[in-house]
Amino acid sequence: MSEIDEKSRELIKTRIISKLKDIKSFPQFVIETMKKLNDPESNAADVAKSLSRDEGLVLRILKLANSAAYGMSRNISNISEAIALLGYKSVSNIILAATVYSAMDKGLTGYALDRGELWRHSLMVAYTSRHLAKLTEKVSTEDAYVGGLLHDIGKVILNDYVRFGYGIIVKMVEEKHIPFTEAESQVLGFDHAMIGEILVERWEMPEGYRISVAYHHKPNELPEDKKQYQPLLDVVTLANTICLMLGIGLGADGLQAYMFPEPIERLGIKNFDGLFSEMIDFVSNVSNDMGDMAGL
Repeated sequence: MSEIDEKSRELIKTRIISKLKDIKSFPQFVIETMKKLNDPESNAADVAKSLSRDEGLVLRILKLANSAAYGMSRNISNISEAIALLGYKSVSNIILAATVYSAMDKGLTGYALDRGELWRHSLMVAYTSRHLAKLTEKVSTEDAYVGGLLHDIGKVILNDYVRFGYGIIVKMVEEKHIPFTEAESQVLGFDHAMIGEILVERWEMPEGYRISVAYHHKPNELPEDKKQYQPLLDVVTLANTICLMLGIGLGADGLQAYMFPEPIERLGIKNFDGLFSEMIDFVSNVSNDMGDMAGL
């Protein structure tokens, strides 16, 4: 197949939109728990009561609270105490990671990603984003983590359609020398960043996360009225590129990743070569410690 005619393209767009409509929001208990975590008047007991409906998440939070990283000299067995110890932001991130894990932990043949590769890439970008945020002090480390975790969520929806038009998309990339995402959009009417933005908006998440998903392949095109999210976007964009440069979750589109110099400059990074060398060690250490692939 050398091209997709307009009728087929419109049919693909219709099916993608239909599939998006079928995507459910987060489970109700997750929504309730996240609301409590964002409610300044709630306490750890309120959050624990809502969270107790998922035994797996309770065990995951207790495990993290008892990990050696937090230097605890005694066992934490009470979920309310664990929540208070970890803090609302950390607990929120654990819940989010565990919730999106089931969607990401699958093979995406359209993007040439084996099962678990999208999850590993997304989690590694999340960790790297958080690390860059800490180094540059331009954005909240926890916001950076969530932005990194969600940046490629649109691939889950678009996978089947990319597989259908893969030959055409790759041919456009090679012959026209355009980014994979642009070829996606020309062939399918959407790219995975656009689809991801729709999902994040549907899940009623903060606007900064929507921005970091929508623009992570075009960080210099952020509208003027959204410039407050530029540091978050720059951190996620840079983290994604670094992970791709290190071969983490390359897939079909990873080789076309472009290193934008502007985010590096805006983040105040003076010695990128030195940073990259540091990130090689950081990613290696995180990979060794990433035993629980469901979000710890």
